[in-house]
Amino acid sequence: MAVESSNDIYALPEDCIATALSLTSPKDVCRLSAVASTFRSASQSDAVWARFLPSDYPHIISRALDGGDSLLSKFHSKKDLYLHLCDHPLLIDDGRKSFQLEKLSGKKCYMLSARDLSIVWGDTQYWRFLSLPESRFPEVAELLDVCWSMVHGFDHQSAEGYVKVSGSGSESEKRSVCLDPDGARRRRHQRVPRREGLFYRRLTQMRNPEAMLPDGEPEYPKQRGDGWMEVELGECFVEEGQDGELEVSVMEVKGGNWKSGIIIQGIEIRPKESK
Repeated sequence: MAVESSNDIYALPEDCIATALSLTSPKDVCRLSAVASTFRSASQSDAVWARFLPSDYPHIISRALDGGDSLLSKFHSKKDLYLHLCDHPLLIDDGRKSFQLEKLSGKKCYMLSARDLSIVWGDTQYWRFLSLPESRFPEVAELLDVCWSMVHGFDHQSAEGYVKVSGSGSESEKRSVCLDPDGARRRRHQRVPRREGLFYRRLTQMRNPEAMLPDGEPEYPKQRGDGWMEVELGECFVEEGQDGELEVSVMEVKGGNWKSGIIIQGIEIRPKESK
């Protein structure tokens, strides 16, 4: 049947409209569902939302702490399951990782818990693992006291973020990151030197101010929707079918100042938001 005008599309069978919607994106489907009742009805179809779910979602859900069967049986539509995976990170792999979908695109987001990270001196008295009710993971890592860190630099001493896909031939990205939430304000209003001993935010009697100032403007932490702070370590581009190991690190080994107090929930790997 030829479609001669824009109004003729409403004469198409609902399953044809659903097939057409499944070739768009979750964001587009939500917009189109507000246009007409025909689109709204078709936008609820499992055929649409099954296309937006990752092809391997049953396997991913099977890695959940409870095995995933209860989650699959809980939702009677693919749309409800999709929205649940967007809004509720799923703990997988014995609670050491979480899986989530990016709502507008359906792309995968993973967070590696602190227990799944390689933290230099993480198994010594310089760090401790504890439970926090506001964390998605059973345990987070708290830095007690260290002067040389292969995961983080703190307060006024910027660290170096590093991201690369090994075996891809692409260049690594390095950027300066600051893990102090007030770092941007401090940088605008004062020059803060370093101090021997523990690093506190309001201590004086410091020395060697030039050693604390990074070259260029670093990345500063931003508030997340879940209440935690995050700082972007870098980005990489992975082509379809490309296979390689993603290397991510944060380190500060040059300043020599003592660091303490940060609590690490994990490192998240997610798609870059479209502009």
